[in-house]
Amino acid sequence: MTTQTTPQVTLSDRAAMEIRKLVKERTLPETAGLRFGLKGGGCSGFEYRCEMAAKPDKFDMIYEFDDARVFVDRKSIIFLENTHIDYKRALMGSGFQFNNPNATGECGCGTSFAV
Repeated sequence: MTTQTTPQVTLSDRAAMEIRKLVKERTLPETAGLRFGLKGGGCSGFEYRCEMAAKPDKFDMIYEFDDARVFVDRKSIIFLENTHIDYKRALMGSGFQFNNPNATGECGCGTSFAV
């Protein structure tokens, strides 16, 4: 685990508030955070994965934003560097959204991208 002082991943205030809310609602430990990464697949080559985790994994990069934590594995950070995570509420669905400057294309679903 490595705690980063210079964020390679950034978080909006709304996203940080949502992470803190989810940790509290699920009565997770204070070590909990949002696990953010990617896996191969989807329409465009990679899919974002996003889930709450009770603690970071051994090789995770840890980003802290006023008690809101984001965990990113070292393989994913190569493709997620400088990604901004936001949280949007909408009538048709709410969720985390990712602005990834490394993406060269993305699918219409918003969870799949190419580099």
